[in-house]
Amino acid sequence: MSAQPDHAPPMPHASPPAPGAPAELRAQLRADRRAELWVPAFERDWAKALEDARHAFSLTPLHEVVRTWQLRAAAAGDVDAFMDAGADDSDFVDLNDVLGGRP
Repeated sequence: MSAQPDHAPPMPHASPPAPGAPAELRAQLRADRRAELWVPAFERDWAKALEDARHAFSLTPLHEVVRTWQLRAAAAGDVDAFMDAGADDSDFVDLNDVLGGRP
């Protein structure tokens, strides 16, 4: 008989963001030309994640919000270039389909 478990524990989805990542991200969103729309949306997502984390005793919801918004911010330049080029976006893919839906 072995002392090793008979199954491997699940691997985390990704490493957690750095401790200062939420504040840095919020500052980045505030400096963006989309700040009027993005900052309230981020803060709404963050508040919901805080509530979810409080009930679940897990930081995962907070990490997911940070990762999702980091990806949105990182993709913004490419989206702008796509739209500025006059490309047809009628066959778009929803970001939630790419990133995975949130509960």
